[in-house]
Amino acid sequence: VQLQASGGGLVQAGGSLRLSCAASGRTFGYVMGWFRQAPGKEREGISCISSGGIISNYVVSVNGHGRFTISRAIASNTVYLQIDNLKPEDTAVYYCAADHNGCVALMYDYFGQGTLVTVSS
Repeated sequence: VQLQASGGGLVQAGGSLRLSCAASGRTFGYVMGWFRQAPGKEREGISCISSGGIISNYVVSVNGHGRFTISRAIASNTVYLQIDNLKPEDTAVYYCAADHNGCVALMYDYFGQGTLVTVSS
């Protein structure tokens, strides 16, 4: 399984970004998730979505007041993360991930290379 994340960049506070993650390989039945890691901090879970479209929110989304929205296009095997009203504290490398066990655990089978999001104040 290979995961290719894209869509990161430099954005001003208050702006929006849509991150994409293209998956290839055997991902049938896998859940897809988004994580982020800020400089000097541990990796945090954002959201997870199953192949049936069921969403589970991890700590970043739970505390994000609706700013993070995950979606998935099964036909193209792509998962998206829409981030609205970006804040400087959202600056991080954002990773997509895939797992065969479901959205319950945070230990995913596969992680992509990450895409950097930098939010200026």
